[in-house]
Amino acid sequence: MIYLLLSSGLFLGWSLGANDAANVFGTAVGTKMLKFRVAAWIAAIFVILGAVMEGSGASGTLGKLGSINTMPGAFTVALAAALTIFFMTKLKLPVSTTQAIVGSIIGWNMFSGAITDFSSLTKIVATWVICPVLSGVIAILLYKLFKLFLAKAKIHLLDLDAYTRIGLIIVGAFGAYSLGANNIANVMGVFTFSSPFHDVNVYNLFIITDTQILFLLGGIAIAAGIFTYSHKVIKTVGKSLFKLSPVTALIVVLAQSLVLYLFASTEIRDALTSIGFPKYPLVPVSSSQAVVGAILGIAIAKGGRNIKFDVMGKIASGWVTTPIIACIISFVALFFVQNVFDQQVYHKIAYSLSPKVVQKLDKVGFPIYKLKDIDGERFSTGLRFQRNLKKLNDLSGEEKAVIYFTSVIDSFYIDPELFKLIESEHILTDKQIESLTSISGESFSHEWELRDRLITLSSEWKLKSQKHRDYSTFNKNLNKQYEYVYSLFRKYKSY
Repeated sequence: MIYLLLSSGLFLGWSLGANDAANVFGTAVGTKMLKFRVAAWIAAIFVILGAVMEGSGASGTLGKLGSINTMPGAFTVALAAALTIFFMTKLKLPVSTTQAIVGSIIGWNMFSGAITDFSSLTKIVATWVICPVLSGVIAILLYKLFKLFLAKAKIHLLDLDAYTRIGLIIVGAFGAYSLGANNIANVMGVFTFSSPFHDVNVYNLFIITDTQILFLLGGIAIAAGIFTYSHKVIKTVGKSLFKLSPVTALIVVLAQSLVLYLFASTEIRDALTSIGFPKYPLVPVSSSQAVVGAILGIAIAKGGRNIKFDVMGKIASGWVTTPIIACIISFVALFFVQNVFDQQVYHKIAYSLSPKVVQKLDKVGFPIYKLKDIDGERFSTGLRFQRNLKKLNDLSGEEKAVIYFTSVIDSFYIDPELFKLIESEHILTDKQIESLTSISGESFSHEWELRDRLITLSSEWKLKSQKHRDYSTFNKNLNKQYEYVYSLFRKYKSY
């Protein structure tokens, strides 16, 4: 049953491969520099590598948009997005998988009464504008540099053709890797909160996380989509929008690949932040928008002539309608799955401003006097809680986010029967296991409550300050350990 429910994510992965492979090799195949089968093999291998090795970076922001907490719910949301993408692919339109999954998640939020994290939504939607613009700017800069280089190098046309072919293979491999790293969050991100897998320790050499297992399956599904159905969309991107030369085709792929990798790599983001750049969110961006932006950038750099605006309008209409269609399909499908097939598509998420919660807010420095009108109340859904918070006009967006996290009701039971499993998987340290053992049999109503208790028992549960030399890696691993504990001891099961 579990793997049947995962099938919609695999279908979505297939749809992404069928649609978005065009963004990696469409220009190369369209200019006849590479055969489709060669391009498909390169894309398939590297998209899987990118998904498994660096796919977790962009999945966090998407997960915050909507925490889909049952497998039937995740199945339905992924299916709605996949059907939307499949429909657009049939129309030969390179649409955004990101927009499809975002629309589907919002449909789930509306159906379940969950809170839509508008901070995360704003970040994602902002990239729908930033992504094509940034890709276009990079393409223009690269075009100028290539033009200057070729003017000085005076390479023979036959040699240039050979170098360009090699360049397209290398850049295409990087593009496929970037696509897997950035867009696998669209395919399997909705399943991360209800994953049926657990972390696997491989002979104490390395740990394969439950998320990496999910992303491996999704990557394979993307590869299958590349081989079986991507050829039609490749023709639209490679030939229809603007006629590209082999060199400009290489520039387009490189530009869109850089944009995708920029929004997927924690290391690149941290490196840019360390030299003074503002910290930007890691989000799944649209490879379709990136490649179209790059093509338009080349067109502008060459004087803006010969752009096929009718094709551009057709593609843009797909971008606008995709999230709307996905949202509607998701909402309707959730209704049928719950009421016709009798599947639980969400666990109700309640919120409480109990004395315990108010005390915690006071402890972290929150001005609790602002909550005097709703202090002590319990809300059965996120939307009801959100409506009541709107009445408190003097709350900032950041303060509301603190309240949401602190007051959400969860349910954890430290089950003694699970400790043999914990010891066998070697994910937690001995001191961490010891601290958990000391609270065996206890129950907790909030994530922060369990976390606070563990911190009092062992310093190995405490995040490092940013002054610590290896704080980033340590904190990242520690947060994974917390997620492992939460998923293991959470009382309700999502499948």
